[in-house]
Amino acid sequence: MLSSERLQFRKMEENDIEKYHSWRNDLDVMKTTSPSLDLYSLDETRSFVENVILNSTSSKSYIIKERVGNIAIGVTSLINIDTKNRNAECIIDIGEKEYWGKGYGTEALKMLLEYAFLELNLHRVSLRVFSLNERAIHIYNKLGFMEEGVIRESLYRNGKWHDIIIMGVLKGEYLSKHKK
Repeated sequence: MLSSERLQFRKMEENDIEKYHSWRNDLDVMKTTSPSLDLYSLDETRSFVENVILNSTSSKSYIIKERVGNIAIGVTSLINIDTKNRNAECIIDIGEKEYWGKGYGTEALKMLLEYAFLELNLHRVSLRVFSLNERAIHIYNKLGFMEEGVIRESLYRNGKWHDIIIMGVLKGEYLSKHKK
């Protein structure tokens, strides 16, 4: 499967449900990525994984593993894959907090983009990010994503309104910025 110096992707499987459930119910993990901040039962998470992730025909989801310790640290996906127009949306969550701020998210997203552009031959990859998630916005800008639009004041967190920013990167832009 896809790999880099420190990381490896593998397809998400049913035995990942409990680990994913722990990330999905950790408010520190979800406050910058989940609009609802709901807590889920294990059955709700199992249903979501089985119906939305494992059985989807328009998405590809992977567990991000740290290679040395063989530890699952997060999940990443290409969703809403449109093969006719060659575009998709990407999602990434590093669920294990001890891996935050060490470049794992950047490395994993770079792997996902290379897969999207060089293997799936996509033309465009987009994402949505909360304006309060400054670390993620910095990573996305570094990888070549550009702001394409703003959904103004559509997220309420800690008594304040925040925007949802739509960002995208085109294959040519990404490859010219990250030539090997």
